Amino acid sequence: MSPQERRVGASLASIFALRMLGLFLILPVFSVHAATMPGGENLMLVGLALGAYGLTQAVFQIPFGMASDRVGRKPVIIAGLLIFALGSFIAAWAPDMHWMIAGRVLQGMGAISAAVTALAADLTREEHRTKVMAMIGSSIGLVFALSLVGAPLLYGWVGMGGLFTLTGVLALAAIVLLLKAVPAVAKPVGQQKLPLRTVLTNPDLLKLNLGIGTLHMIQMAMFVVLPHALLSRGGLAAPEHWKVYLPAVLASFAIMVPAIIAAEKKDKMRPIFLAAIALTACVQLGLFLFSASLWALGLWLLLFFVAFNILEATLPSLVSRTAPPAAKGAALGVYNTTQAIGLFIGGAAGGTIAQHFGDNAVFSACTVLALIWLVVAGTMNFPQRRPAPAGQTA
Repeated sequence: MSPQERRVGASLASIFALRMLGLFLILPVFSVHAATMPGGENLMLVGLALGAYGLTQAVFQIPFGMASDRVGRKPVIIAGLLIFALGSFIAAWAPDMHWMIAGRVLQGMGAISAAVTALAADLTREEHRTKVMAMIGSSIGLVFALSLVGAPLLYGWVGMGGLFTLTGVLALAAIVLLLKAVPAVAKPVGQQKLPLRTVLTNPDLLKLNLGIGTLHMIQMAMFVVLPHALLSRGGLAAPEHWKVYLPAVLASFAIMVPAIIAAEKKDKMRPIFLAAIALTACVQLGLFLFSASLWALGLWLLLFFVAFNILEATLPSLVSRTAPPAAKGAALGVYNTTQAIGLFIGGAAGGTIAQHFGDNAVFSACTVLALIWLVVAGTMNFPQRRPAPAGQTA
């Protein structure tokens, strides 16, 4: 990649990551903190607060992407980040769960993912676009991991209001980064070159969209109950959860990086992708059957981070390589919408299941979801590596 393409990739990955921070930073501590708020004893409301972000993301993702085609990428991204910051500040102030849900809804309305990925496509050559998409995808896994480590410490220092305030401030900082580090695009291009049905009816894209939706359903449902498990089964107070997350996260990256290299450079994408899905199922089954101690919970968290980071890095790369070249923007818009739907369903369903059937029922449901995904992914046609020259996607 050229220096400008590397800068574009790093800058847009950072902006994307800051937006996802609004979701991930509260995951390790929210369900524990919610018990201290009016309405927080209702796990259905807790799950709705976690998942509401994803619902409005799902509603606004494609409209924001289409607007970026008409008025430009940067104005839409700036508007989305401002809305996101406002929602963060409302959530920081929220006196009860209903106001918390309102803040989360507004956060989700800042749906910039499709516009950011479309801007990345505008500013990179075809043969390097997959690498930039992988950078953006990897940033999600990195922010998720860092959030799980840092959030308990930050929560102990500044509380939940401080976490949301920090999220809002970082969103405003992302606007500065966008204006200073990302080149302007003279003319909006992308999503409208082919009809949306071209993307919606592509069997392999449908399977990839099912995958990202399932992954985030599992993630959200799991973290509705996991902080409670660390507290009740592991005897670890919320501000101390970093003692489990930090070693698990660091070890997971040491394992994940060689897997990503083998997938991309040695043409091992299919076996590694399927193995990561299978590992996700094993983790959920392990949490259901063997999670009575802090050591067991730590092991399953390590394996979950390995699988999650591999899948977050490879899924957008596969979408970029599978989509028709003239429909990459539309494909990424649908992909991001499906991701957001998974966030909402996972949070809401996880809270509902936990409320009525207990924590273990959530882990068993996640096991079933992962196994269904594994069966579907096994029927995919994985894109072959293409030679770098001649303007084709690498």
